[in-house]
Amino acid sequence: MHVRVPFGSLLSFFLSQCDVHCRGVYFVSACEKANRFLSFLNSPKCRKSSWAMEQAGIESGTPGNVNTPVPVEQTTAVEASETGKRKNDDTDDKETSGRGKRRRGAGGKKLRPGERYIPPPQKRNPGVSFSQEHFNETSYYFEAGLRKVYPYYFDFKTYCKGRWIGTSLLDVFKNEFRAESIEYYQKAAKEGRIRLNETPVEDLSVVLRNNDHLRNTVHRHEPPVVGRPLEILVDDGEVLVVDKPASIPVHPCGRFRHNTVIFILGKEFGISELHTVHRLDRLTSGVLLFARTLETSKKLDQMVRDRQLEKEYVCRVEGEFPEDEVICEEPILVVSFKIGLCRVDPKGKECRTVFQRLRFNGKTSVVRCLPLTGRTHQIRVHLQYLGFPILNDPVYGSSAWGPHRGKGGLVGKSDEELLQALVEEHRSQENFNMLDIADDCIGIAHKADKNKAFEKMDKSAGTAESDKSGESCPVQVDACGSDKKLDCIEAVTYNNTVKDCQNPQPVKSHGNETGANDSSQKTPPDHLCSECKLVRPDPTEKELIMYLHALRYKGPDFEYSTQLPDWAKEDWVEAD
Repeated sequence: MHVRVPFGSLLSFFLSQCDVHCRGVYFVSACEKANRFLSFLNSPKCRKSSWAMEQAGIESGTPGNVNTPVPVEQTTAVEASETGKRKNDDTDDKETSGRGKRRRGAGGKKLRPGERYIPPPQKRNPGVSFSQEHFNETSYYFEAGLRKVYPYYFDFKTYCKGRWIGTSLLDVFKNEFRAESIEYYQKAAKEGRIRLNETPVEDLSVVLRNNDHLRNTVHRHEPPVVGRPLEILVDDGEVLVVDKPASIPVHPCGRFRHNTVIFILGKEFGISELHTVHRLDRLTSGVLLFARTLETSKKLDQMVRDRQLEKEYVCRVEGEFPEDEVICEEPILVVSFKIGLCRVDPKGKECRTVFQRLRFNGKTSVVRCLPLTGRTHQIRVHLQYLGFPILNDPVYGSSAWGPHRGKGGLVGKSDEELLQALVEEHRSQENFNMLDIADDCIGIAHKADKNKAFEKMDKSAGTAESDKSGESCPVQVDACGSDKKLDCIEAVTYNNTVKDCQNPQPVKSHGNETGANDSSQKTPPDHLCSECKLVRPDPTEKELIMYLHALRYKGPDFEYSTQLPDWAKEDWVEAD
């Protein structure tokens, strides 16, 4: 008894075997395929496979003659029938599945009374860089040596977090977004500024469910930064090296977005899609390195892991630093990730910093710093521990650490008490912008003061006489803090920002700061924005510049450096 094997089936079997034994060969000529097939027919493997197929035919009771040729038309018809059936089956399955998904996703599924439709979450593309669309959100201007950003509208977006499921939107705002009062959120909802799954929310008592998408439109104010131009030191197509001024964050974070190195490079120089190699604290100036390509980024990252990169800093500290070289190896522990607060602690990570005094002027010392490890705030924490805090360090030079200001690791407070003391000190001095507190940390400050300010704002807005433009007069805030909004975790309005929004005045640009005075970006004050009702004095140089500078960044085959900052030079005299 013989089994009749369709030619197409044998060919398919050959191709499958060819794929197994010749994997990696994807582009083969037609002649070579034919030669391989003929060789395959005469091979023992083929005869063995034919015998197996014959045995299968015997077991299944299918008569036939394996040597009897089958017409190509018949074989093709059989294959087409079988293949078509499989495709139809697959298609039916896909269509059925698709229809099921459409019923669930497009609202075809019948909702129970009171049940909301929740669209499926959209895929995020983490590789998307900031583009011109983001840069055009607003513009900036220069005044009194500061770079300022015109207030602008911005959408904060987020998906429902796990801990929010089953909680009302009102409770979420009340417990986790306390930068504004509940009265503000209620008014914002009535004006359609709060959207749930792109649908305006009027009733904040709505209960959140998994995959809910929340969008909150706010009138955003950014703190000013120093107006010194951003200088590009090297741009060779592989790396971009800049001299970062103090007070400017590297990338958008907290209250800063346009007043960041990333946005300034995009707005002024048209440079985007950069890869961060390392970062500098916002108040630190100096060499900042970016990779232009992913390949270069991976190469530099590997150098960092292998500790092949050398970093050199220079700083000015309080007091007379020892003349001999000082090595500090105290472990550092992160106290709060939200504000990046650290301290020396035996449970911390190992650290090593080498210090060498360069000069002493009778009051302060210029010190060379070589961090051999890369812990957060390593230089600042080690100098605090040694009893020589960096001049103008708003965190590690603060009196909140106690009478010794953390020298020798002596604090005498728990981490919670220390954090509270720092917030209270900065709150009383109205310089939260110097303490990098995230917006959701506002709970540790006093919320009642902000509610009082909000009520005062409403009262003043309702009773104050309006000017010709129809806008209410801003509430003046003095530097001492009387009648002011105390809870200044978010960005604030400084000096003449409100006045400029109402009556824009041309401001002279500095250096390469092109397009800095685009009047098309100026907007009138927002009637719901409490910041638009307040005017604060501009920050001083002491509040914007910490005397710590990244002087040199060196690798196996490169070295980038800047000039010494003025405050590190021998003839520098501290201003009163």
